[in-house]
Amino acid sequence: MKCTYQEITIREASPADAQQLCEWWNDGSVMAHAGFPRGLGITVKKTIAQISDHSTKHYRHVIEYQGRLIGEMNYRETDPHICEIGIKICDASMQNRGLGKIILSLFIDALFREYGYQKIILDTNLTNTRAQHVYEQLGFRKLRVNLGSWKDQLGNLQSSVDYELTEDSFISFLAASGIQ
Repeated sequence: MKCTYQEITIREASPADAQQLCEWWNDGSVMAHAGFPRGLGITVKKTIAQISDHSTKHYRHVIEYQGRLIGEMNYRETDPHICEIGIKICDASMQNRGLGKIILSLFIDALFREYGYQKIILDTNLTNTRAQHVYEQLGFRKLRVNLGSWKDQLGNLQSSVDYELTEDSFISFLAASGIQ
């Protein structure tokens, strides 16, 4: 997949991106919301292997803004008509600028229109209210809150929120972007 809108490009991650992905994945401040406040402790070699392995139908992408990497996203097919997505704007200076809604709109549009998925699902940490707000603006419907459902890397009990989106409830922000 390669999608471009204004100064944003979403493209499949390549081995050349492994060093940057590895730095983000090993940074506890980037990975804390996903349950890894100490980072993943992953090597570049293993990152390259993950990027290259599509046997699990798990596809990794990078996000470029104005020609530089700012984050990553992924999707994996859970059913022939359903995929689960994840996104991280890893460059803190690019957060809280309205990019998330635009990036997700671009990605979701491609998943529905080009790849034919009928439903997109995701989950997020209950404490990640900023992400929940963005998901709900895009039309995601909250399915359930899973209180105390998993432990993070430090053994702290965490809660998550499950969401789903169908094409008929998708609200795209591509035409309305006011990127700052």
